[in-house]
Amino acid sequence: MTDSVEVGSEAYEKYVEAGDILTTVMSEAAERVEVGATHLEVADYAEERIRELGGEPAFPVNISIDEEASHAAPGAEDDTEFGEDVVCLDVGVHVDGHIADAATTVDLSGNPELVEAAEEALDAAIDAVEPGVHTGEIGAEIQDVIEAYGYKPVVNLTGHGMDVYDAHTGPNVPNRAVDSGVELQAGDVLAIEPFATTGTGKVGEGTDTEIYEVVGSGNVRDRRARQLLEDLERFDGLPFAARWLDGARAEMSLQRLERADIVRSYPVLKESDGALVSQDEHTLIVTEDGCEVVTD
Repeated sequence: MTDSVEVGSEAYEKYVEAGDILTTVMSEAAERVEVGATHLEVADYAEERIRELGGEPAFPVNISIDEEASHAAPGAEDDTEFGEDVVCLDVGVHVDGHIADAATTVDLSGNPELVEAAEEALDAAIDAVEPGVHTGEIGAEIQDVIEAYGYKPVVNLTGHGMDVYDAHTGPNVPNRAVDSGVELQAGDVLAIEPFATTGTGKVGEGTDTEIYEVVGSGNVRDRRARQLLEDLERFDGLPFAARWLDGARAEMSLQRLERADIVRSYPVLKESDGALVSQDEHTLIVTEDGCEVVTD
C-alpha cells in the first residue's frame, strides 16, 4: 500500500511537479507519433525531455502497437517506423522517487471509438474516486463504459498504487467489477489505466524484452556482471531499458543477472493476433472530497 500523502506536504509537491513534467512531455511526445517517425526517436525524445525539465524517467517509455498492451519499448538499434497503427504511449516521471504515470493512445489506424472507450472509461473511474469507495466499484465503472462501446476491458491488467521509488504497489484498481479489493483512503496515490480491446480481454507474454528491474541481491562470479549490478544502483530499484546500459557486453551480463534471479525481465504483453488495444491513464491523489489528478 502507498504511504498517505497530505495535500500541501513536501511529498505532495513532488508528485505534482512530476505530474506537471509528465503532462508537458506527453503532449510533446504524442505530437511526434506520426507515420514515418521511429519508435526510438519518440522514446529518446521523451526521456531526454523529462531530464531537461528536472525529472527522471520512472521507467522506460512504453510504445505499444496494435495488439501490444504494455512493456513494449524500442531497443538501441531499433529503426521501426510508425505505420497505420494504434499507438499506446505510456510515460513515467519521478522527482526524488515521487512518481507520476500516464498514458494516451494515438490513433493512426482509423479506430477513434476504441480510443474514446478507454478515455471515457478513465473519466468515469476518476469521477468515482473518493475516500471510502471500493476499488471494485471503480472497476465496474470502467467495464460498463468499455462494454457500452462494444469492446472488452483487459481484465488481467490493473491500475495500481505508487510509493516512493515504487511504481507498482497496492491497491490494485481493476478494469472490471470485482468483489475483492479495498476501500480508498485520502492520501492514496493511484494510477488508473483502463485498457479497451477488440480481442479476448486478456493479455499474455510475448517473446520480446527490453525492460528490466533489479528485484534481488546475491553474488555472481562473473566480474562484468558484478560491475553491471553496481551500475544498476543508479536506477534506485526502478525499471530500466537495456539500451540505457553502457558497454558492448552489457546484454550478456544482464542475462547472467536474470538467471541468478537478481534482475527480472518484463516481456511485452499482447492481446490475441489481430486484436487492437487502447489505453488511457492518469495519476491522482485521493483527497478528502474526491481526488486531484496530477497528470492532467
